[in-house]
Amino acid sequence: MPAAEADSGVPPTLKEKVRRLPDRPGVYLMKDRIGRIIYVGKAKALKRRVSSYFQPSRSFTLHPKIRALVEMIADFDTIEVKSEPEALLLEGKLIKQWKPRYNTDFTDDKRFLLVRVDLREELPRFKLVRLRKDDGSRYFGPFAHSGPLRKTLAQMRRQFGILLADGTPTQLPDGSWQLYNDVRAEIYGFPTSVTAAGYRERVESACAFLEGKSREWLESLRAEMAAAAGRREFEKAASLRDIVFALDKTLERPRHFERTDPTAVSASGSALASLRDALALPGLPDAIECFDISHISGTFVVASMVRFAGGRPDRDHYRRFRIKSFVGNDDFRAMEEVVGRRYGRLHREAKAFPDLVVIDGGAGQVGAALKAFVALGLEPPALVGLAKREETVIFPDGRAPLNLPLDHPGLMLIQRLRDEAHRFANTYNADLRSRKIRESLLDDFGGLGPVRRVALLDHFGSIDRLKAASEAEIAEVPGFGPKLASELHAFLRRGGGGPDKAP
Repeated sequence: MPAAEADSGVPPTLKEKVRRLPDRPGVYLMKDRIGRIIYVGKAKALKRRVSSYFQPSRSFTLHPKIRALVEMIADFDTIEVKSEPEALLLEGKLIKQWKPRYNTDFTDDKRFLLVRVDLREELPRFKLVRLRKDDGSRYFGPFAHSGPLRKTLAQMRRQFGILLADGTPTQLPDGSWQLYNDVRAEIYGFPTSVTAAGYRERVESACAFLEGKSREWLESLRAEMAAAAGRREFEKAASLRDIVFALDKTLERPRHFERTDPTAVSASGSALASLRDALALPGLPDAIECFDISHISGTFVVASMVRFAGGRPDRDHYRRFRIKSFVGNDDFRAMEEVVGRRYGRLHREAKAFPDLVVIDGGAGQVGAALKAFVALGLEPPALVGLAKREETVIFPDGRAPLNLPLDHPGLMLIQRLRDEAHRFANTYNADLRSRKIRESLLDDFGGLGPVRRVALLDHFGSIDRLKAASEAEIAEVPGFGPKLASELHAFLRRGGGGPDKAP
């Protein structure tokens, strides 16, 4: 953060907390002096986004509402996730849960990107927006993945010869239009000079694509990619693969974080068979278990394990873990611990191991999982890792990493496993953080030591039940007399977000 921050009035503890934030996607929860959540936001890079609230140089340019928010911030919490879309979805879940006073209503169409085209313009341009307005324009979407959507629009510019938001067309003396000042490579196969009527034909083709013909284009690109690979034109195939991936992600419908349903895309027997062949397994991987490690700002490390049977989620056998062997943020040690705990227990109970174990991560995480089996003296089942960046399959036995086609049924199956494990871990993280935030309210009430705090939580079971209690009920807790009970009751009603007040 800038040096001017020294005079900003931000407490040193808060500045240090900001400095320790990671430059990773996540959600931040701003709190006032008594611990109430007053704003929830998402960030592509937590450190950069949160630090922006405490920069004096911005204070005079802020909207009055935002300036009022900044003045009320006394603390914050963050939840780290693995991608910007996940941050967006988690942000919506937490806004609905906490209803912070400085958040506007959260809706899908307002938060996910849309493509806007104003056909009343002489040369309509395709622009990205977040708000759908009643302005006569055509809107397409919403789309959950901003990066792939931008790549798709760039490819549409090549495919249809259209203008995007950055286009600055110039009218020529004969009435036609020069779309760009130079003949850009982005409009392959299309002249840069065009009449308004000719350009509108391009726009209509692009709109038809966005309305439903995109799937046809996707299939033709996949066929072209396969043909290029067959001719051993690997550079061209790789380029087409990136376009296919971007378009495929763009066409995914946005899903609510809390409503994710992996059964919507069921895995067929062919997916299991293709996975068996790709990984050289001895038989069909009917039972597959997948592990994911997740942490919250480095303060909690948790893990999830999900199980698929016959290619479908087997939720009765999902498991989640709190890390017990150490305190800190070490994904490798955490993976070794939870894999050891899971299969050590199955071994002690004489239960069968799965046909395949999938680890969310690369060589380091796979090595940690294998180390757990070695420590237990157990023969591991088939074991692979799935490295996120390139969706590369990692083997523990010295085989070269494997990159399957993005439309490979077996790859898509283990991707669904990985995504479900990550969703399950994130849900657990959110639950833990919510519980911590609720219980932190007691930190601001003087006179409560650890003994009395534990007595309160043991007696009422949760902060929400404590908030709903009367003075007399609080006075029944060991260590509380009428005076202290009355003061705590008044505190909870006044600023602790009692049941008759919005949190």
